[in-house]
Amino acid sequence: MAALARWCLRRRALVIVLWLAAFAGVAAAAAVTGSAYSNDYDIPGTDSSKVSALMERRLPDRAGDSDTIVWHTADGAGTVRAPGVERRMTAVLRQVADLPGVASVTGPYGAVPATGPYGAGDTGRLGGSGGLGEAGDNGRISADGHTAYATVVFRKPAADLGAAEVRRVLDTVRTAASGAKGLQVEMGGAGAGLTERTGPAHLSEAIGVAVAAVVLFLAFGSLAATLLPIATALIGVGTAYAAIGLLGHAMTIADFAPMLGMLIGLGVGIDYALFIVTRHRKGLRRGLSVEQAAQRAVATSGRAVVFAGATVCLALLGMLVLRLSFLNGVAVAAALTVALTVAASLTLLPALLGLIGMRALNRRERVRLAERGPEAAASQGLCARWALYVERRPKLLGAVAAALIAVLALPTFSLHLGTSDQGNGSSASTTRRAYDLLAEGFGPGFNGPLTLIGSMDGADDRMAFTQLSETLRTIHGVASVSAADLGGGGDTGVITVVPTTAPQSRDTSDLVGRLRSEVLPRAEEGSSLRVYVGGLTAGYDDFAAVIVSKLPLFVGVVVALGCVLLLLAFRSIGIPIKAAVMNVAAVASSFGVVVAIFQWGWGSELLGLGRAGPIEPFLPVIMVSVLFGLSMDYQVFLVSRMYEEWRRTRDNRTAVRVGLAETGRVINSAAVIMIAVFSAFVLSGDRIIAMFGIGLAAAVALDAFVLRTLLVPALMHLLGGANWWLPGWLERLLPRISIESEGEGEGAGEDEGVGDAAVGAEGDGEDSASGPVAVPVPLP
Repeated sequence: MAALARWCLRRRALVIVLWLAAFAGVAAAAAVTGSAYSNDYDIPGTDSSKVSALMERRLPDRAGDSDTIVWHTADGAGTVRAPGVERRMTAVLRQVADLPGVASVTGPYGAVPATGPYGAGDTGRLGGSGGLGEAGDNGRISADGHTAYATVVFRKPAADLGAAEVRRVLDTVRTAASGAKGLQVEMGGAGAGLTERTGPAHLSEAIGVAVAAVVLFLAFGSLAATLLPIATALIGVGTAYAAIGLLGHAMTIADFAPMLGMLIGLGVGIDYALFIVTRHRKGLRRGLSVEQAAQRAVATSGRAVVFAGATVCLALLGMLVLRLSFLNGVAVAAALTVALTVAASLTLLPALLGLIGMRALNRRERVRLAERGPEAAASQGLCARWALYVERRPKLLGAVAAALIAVLALPTFSLHLGTSDQGNGSSASTTRRAYDLLAEGFGPGFNGPLTLIGSMDGADDRMAFTQLSETLRTIHGVASVSAADLGGGGDTGVITVVPTTAPQSRDTSDLVGRLRSEVLPRAEEGSSLRVYVGGLTAGYDDFAAVIVSKLPLFVGVVVALGCVLLLLAFRSIGIPIKAAVMNVAAVASSFGVVVAIFQWGWGSELLGLGRAGPIEPFLPVIMVSVLFGLSMDYQVFLVSRMYEEWRRTRDNRTAVRVGLAETGRVINSAAVIMIAVFSAFVLSGDRIIAMFGIGLAAAVALDAFVLRTLLVPALMHLLGGANWWLPGWLERLLPRISIESEGEGEGAGEDEGVGDAAVGAEGDGEDSASGPVAVPVPLP
């Protein structure tokens, strides 16, 4: 590590140029090739996957994306069949049909010829009869006559549509309500969703970085030192963000993966740089030269950063055991971001430290150093007083912390995994309003119909499939059933089932389960007919079922990995067990917060997060990966200092008190930065990213301020020497691996070998009663 830091310091200009060139080169390549992200949750082998495959193979003309134009007349303004409304909407639908990128428009008012460059005789654009629909409303007008809709089919899938292309359609639609009293016109669908952004691009990242900068400036008092962690994190994360775009061409990368990687990368990247810069500043105040202080910082804190980053990456890559291509891309993208932030902290940061020289200290510190000479020790302040308070009242404080965690975890027991659709959007969005109008006019299940597709062989199968459509009308929970459509050359049939309940309702999921387990097997009995259930709810239910079935294996792998690392680090049975319990507690309590806000709707509308709904099926897996990695960081920073003091004194009370006093500030400072960065992503306008932001912010806050600085030390006081027990036979088997080596770094002095856990914000690092902290910390 010292050799790496020395090389980067002496060739600082080259290192900085190489990083900037890498960032610019990858960003340029990503801009040229474009993105290829996916939002396909399809899992091969499931019913919903088979429906999609059959539709694409045998009925390709029905497998594309479409949007819905919805209009509604208020009471007193007549119905949608009023001549004025019909003329106005027919004209607008005709204009939409003439727009480039639109394949067809089907509405409720009968055939209307198109007039634009794509019209006149282009019957394929206008539905089956060369117009906007067949004669009559074709079921596109609600029973009360106040709501109607038209279907717009685009020439490309929603993922390939440009926002500008869809915006032209939306702007045309909005002209219908202009000057028409009592007429409301909205547009919903995947295409319309492309036009909705709640704020400027990357606003959330900018706010998170700004708050982090304030925290760093308050800690350092130096503008140059404040900018270093931010610059390092931005270069590392920016390079990773562009690289993920390129990676999307080689493997399946979820559309939210780059934002998630940025969220995680900014949080850990700024924190990792904070640890190294803090250590560097401490060396400067003790009289070391700039080069010596930077080498020492990388040789000690840099090793802790490598360990912490590797732990986070391993936890993220644990998702690979699930063998789901959708999550594989998320795991690789997030791990790549963390790896590049670690690399930037170990190479770019030392070069920048050499560039700014003594300006890493603020003006007052430089003057004091020149007048009084190097510092010897610093008081512990608030952290020392808190550590003493916990030592005196471990039972009371431990009980309070445990009760708080338990209460916050209670909502987790009602966790419902399912689809998040446009009905969960902001009430100010046109897609949410269109969703609500359709639900009110045609029933809550209208927004999520089920698609039953049958694979047939012969007349008997076709007859059985036709009879199935009649049987479905008698099933509880079914609002309407379309006639069996025997297309696809006679070997494929389609039935559309509209449930009585919303797509996100548990009742709709129950209906899917009954169809698959009871109704369809009876219809298939004695024939070669095979019927599969697809649709929005069915697809998400399949995805959630696979995730839940594999979740125990995944959590077991991640927990076991963490326990092994801690066992090697602290040579204790109790420490890894407590860490595993604390990590599970942090995950459960943070999920409780997510469930309360997003599923129960406590304040979701006030926060601009839309209406309550189920939790995304993949959220538990990704959050467990991230949280276990981050929790391991805090556990190591806290317990490693306790372990050193235990080895020195063999006094558990002293070890816990000193460890908490000397690491509390770094844990809290790092936590505040992460909370600020994660919370800012609520402003991203993306419900999924907002879930991650709130979940991670809550988890870090609880982990840092309740678990690591309250519950863990309280439990360790209560357990006494049992914290450090290890069977003799296991002691002999375990290898001794140190995260840092004594005497490493140029200019070794009394500060040499100080453990990484002693790295903190200003003033931490020594115990006022016992002198400077020395001796290496044996970590993996």
